[in-house]
Amino acid sequence: MKPLAITLGDAAGIGPEIILKAFRDAPDILRGCFVAGDAAVLRRAASWVPGVELALIQAPREAGVQASQTVPVLQVATLDGEAAVGQVSAAAGRLAGRCVSWAAQAALRGEIAGLVTAPLHKEALSAAGAPYDAFPGHTELLQAEAAAFLGKPVTEVPVRMMLANEELRTVLVSIHVSLRAALDAVTQDNVLQTLRITHRALSLLLGRKPRIAVAGLNPHAGEGGLFGREEIEAIVPAMMEARAEGLDVHGPLAPDTVFMRARRGEFDVVVAMYHDQGLIPVKYLGVEQGVNVTLGLPLVRTSPDHGTAFDIAGTGKADASSLVEAVRMAQRLARRG
Repeated sequence: MKPLAITLGDAAGIGPEIILKAFRDAPDILRGCFVAGDAAVLRRAASWVPGVELALIQAPREAGVQASQTVPVLQVATLDGEAAVGQVSAAAGRLAGRCVSWAAQAALRGEIAGLVTAPLHKEALSAAGAPYDAFPGHTELLQAEAAAFLGKPVTEVPVRMMLANEELRTVLVSIHVSLRAALDAVTQDNVLQTLRITHRALSLLLGRKPRIAVAGLNPHAGEGGLFGREEIEAIVPAMMEARAEGLDVHGPLAPDTVFMRARRGEFDVVVAMYHDQGLIPVKYLGVEQGVNVTLGLPLVRTSPDHGTAFDIAGTGKADASSLVEAVRMAQRLARRG
């Protein structure tokens, strides 16, 4: 398999630390990976992560020949300002964005198998200025890179977020928008598109047709229209179209119980109507094992299920478990792709 790139993330957060710890503590899993980033930022992080060495490489293909617990680093961008640990920094936002853009373009050109993105800070990305201030996060930035590569409008490269661990998977109809905008996004077209993207991705991952549960938007999935009509007017019609296409979809089911049913094994994935509805159940089970996967892209992208954790950055306390799981997931997807 071609190498995987791990992007640096926000230089002021825990991204550099968990990258170093992952290479140190899980060398067999990380073999064949390299860091797309800035060696100087990683050297700073190495001061509180003992037991690792950096090795500058000139091309991704050199990633697999390094010694165990050595971190291969491809210098793809440089920090162009101050990035004090634990503080929002425009310079750190620009560096994080540049690393992601480089890795996305390399994946789209077929030079790497995919990318695993260490956490970036959305406020820092916004402070970085154009073009990065146009993107709420990784997902939207990667969608724009893919659309530009394919020569298509962004609207023709629909993507969705999936959060997954060993117990539960959930895919979101809308991602980083206000709750008001998320409610407006529950349309027949958006729900159907989400079901199609989920079906394609999970069929590849599982090697069979996935059992998809659909969460209602309203309490008790609307209770026949008593608590809202979105289920009747948008969600059910989308599900009927999906079933006509051969998708195995169930619901709409009460949001307060559907995740428990999926966790017990009744379903392979839950399609949730908005960000917090879908992510709170998965994160409650433990962010250490959660993985964020972007579905719908013409490339493999995964990420840890946590943010930049400015409150513990620079202390050596960050846990790399979720990053290691993200690497595992990216490897699985790349092999099956």
